[in-house]
Amino acid sequence: MSHKKHQKKVKALAQKVAPVLKEAKKGLNVPNLLTLIRIWAIPAIVATFFISGAWASWLGVVLFAIAGITDYLDGYLARHWNQLSRFGRILDPIADKLLVGSILIMLAWQGRLDGIMVLPAVVILCREILVSGLREFLAEIKVGCPVTRLAKWKTACQMTALPVLMVAEPEVSGVLCGFFTLIGTIALWGAAILTVITGYDYWKSGRKYMDE
Repeated sequence: MSHKKHQKKVKALAQKVAPVLKEAKKGLNVPNLLTLIRIWAIPAIVATFFISGAWASWLGVVLFAIAGITDYLDGYLARHWNQLSRFGRILDPIADKLLVGSILIMLAWQGRLDGIMVLPAVVILCREILVSGLREFLAEIKVGCPVTRLAKWKTACQMTALPVLMVAEPEVSGVLCGFFTLIGTIALWGAAILTVITGYDYWKSGRKYMDE
């Protein structure tokens, strides 16, 4: 291959890579870094389920709280600092779903979600898959899928239920175990009910575009 042909190939490759690098650079801001921290926290939270001792469960709750704080901060800062990006819009809901799904699976694995309590967990996971697919479809046809007020309440219920259930064990929370179990159960069922309602609303909103 001649030197001139080699240069042309390198130049063509650089032209293709440049837009990707530009978009990645645009995505490197504080809100998106907070979203990445939420994703990085997931393996650490999951690891606490494999460690015996009350301190590990409480550590998992602390990490979950930090992840929850980043969930609020990334959106707030992106809006107020005018740092909204496509990277952030895609990654933020993915981070939330990974966090919730991972903890639900671990709670079920440990037996903290058993019997009928598995049902709300399954409903929540199925809804997340449905909405993710719907968002991807709507994004392809340039249609937005805004978060509703009920969806925010659903998230609030989830963010209450999960950390409470993570410590709802006698050896972890002692005399408060029963109270934590009650609060976690009510919040998880509340999240499941709101999940069905909001999932149907999203489906109804997107369904009209499927026949076009």
